[in-house]
Amino acid sequence: MRNFEIKGGNLPVVIVNVEPNETLISESGAMAWMSPNMKMETTSNGGFGKMLGRAVSGDTLFQNRYTAIGGEGLIAFASSFPGEIRAIPITPDKPMIVQKSAFLAAEETVNLSIFFKKKLGAGLFGGEGFIMQKLDGHGTAFIEIDGSTVEYNLGAGQEIIIDTGYLAAMDATCSMDIVTVKGAKNMLLGGEGLFNTVVRGPGRVILQTMPISNVANAIRKFIPTSG
Repeated sequence: MRNFEIKGGNLPVVIVNVEPNETLISESGAMAWMSPNMKMETTSNGGFGKMLGRAVSGDTLFQNRYTAIGGEGLIAFASSFPGEIRAIPITPDKPMIVQKSAFLAAEETVNLSIFFKKKLGAGLFGGEGFIMQKLDGHGTAFIEIDGSTVEYNLGAGQEIIIDTGYLAAMDATCSMDIVTVKGAKNMLLGGEGLFNTVVRGPGRVILQTMPISNVANAIRKFIPTSG
């Protein structure tokens, strides 16, 4: 993909100039505007198994395919939450692991699948850190980041401890684990939750400054309860 532009500051949209007969895939509802020659087709994009995997990882059951017919086209995809849209180059030797619901749109040669942390304890108790999404194949993918981004390049064996929810994406060369906060007093009174995510290099780690789950929890206390 040669020609795209990300605009809108912290309320971002990515505007893509589409080559004739080029196809993009997106999450249902992501399209903001497009030229009249963009043909839309709603698809399961891989059958029931793929649909179920997308649902488990926080995405919509169906995806939309947009193809430029009869010449160049234009299409814009908007973020669903204040933050950033990041263009991620995906190659067969450089897949990416991203947070739940991060996928916005991509070239059709990029594959989206579910990524499990294969540890029972992490799955039962690790919350957001357990189920993520994997992007592989070849092409450009656009992902949503909650708030702003901070990046680290970890060396082999180097670790970073992350409060659950702040991990936006990481290279597939990184490994991750969910660990309990040490000390009963820290767990009960520290206010940081029960678990942290540990990411180990080598590879790039992208963190986000405003997880949508934290925003939801902050707003919830101001919502009147019925009765």
